[in-house]
Amino acid sequence: MLPNLDVFAAVVEQKSLNRAAQTLNLSQPALSRKIAQLEQQLGVQLFERKGKRLELTRLGQICYEYAVELGELERKLLQRIAEYRSPASSITIGASLTTLQSTLPDLIALYTRDFPETDIKAVTGKTHEIVTLVKERKVDLGLVASKIDTPDLTCVPLFDDHLCLVLPLTHRLADKASIEIGELHGLPMILFSKGTWYRILMDDLFHRYTVSPDVKMEIDSFEAILRLVSTCNAATLLPKSYLRPTVLANNDLLLRNIPELQETTRTTSLLYAAEATLSASTQQWIRKAREHYAVAASHANGV
Repeated sequence: MLPNLDVFAAVVEQKSLNRAAQTLNLSQPALSRKIAQLEQQLGVQLFERKGKRLELTRLGQICYEYAVELGELERKLLQRIAEYRSPASSITIGASLTTLQSTLPDLIALYTRDFPETDIKAVTGKTHEIVTLVKERKVDLGLVASKIDTPDLTCVPLFDDHLCLVLPLTHRLADKASIEIGELHGLPMILFSKGTWYRILMDDLFHRYTVSPDVKMEIDSFEAILRLVSTCNAATLLPKSYLRPTVLANNDLLLRNIPELQETTRTTSLLYAAEATLSASTQQWIRKAREHYAVAASHANGV
């Protein structure tokens, strides 16, 4: 910030040289000299004296607006530095099972790269349980694979996701470039447990297209499903966000996109209560998550 710009802002806000001098613990002549130095440095007149009153010139008003903006930026900088240095900062996140395994690890890595001292805790549960935890302020943030519309909470959509068909490399359908939804009928599959959000989406899809897979196992763990798919030479449906190239390669799997699976699109979102009550660390987490997925969306759209 320019020297004395904060002093100038104090004079504007106090509407009096005398009151500003008292606030800044300066003598009035010293304060007047600082304002004169700033005017000389900027080459503009900041105030006009009308009787005993000081009034801002048009350029003075512009300078004040920038002084306020720069002061806020300086405050944020000092806050960031304090957050980085503070060993006591912590965030507790409530994550649904899906997001705990597919999204939360990336967000933790993203955040701790800049704030390695932050103590991050996580609890898991079904989506409605996470919503309750956020409402009751038992967690700082919620991370769920759904859009939540409730007046008590702010819901920030991060990205859209949908299910993909996952097959072992040795599966009889692996060589087919195009697979139709009807081919899932009677197909041996390992699926999420009943009651989970993605299983509800799957069952709705199966009912809509009159498809009845041969469900061999129902499991809550992404990693267990991936291991068992190859072992049992079965198929599965998993969210695309989880299916990174390394995950597929390490498990000798491939994915196939069936057009109807686009109907299983879900939006992964952050949930939080009144922003004014959030810690600086939690607010920073929200900002970094939004920025990260905004950049990812721009790259995906070729922007």
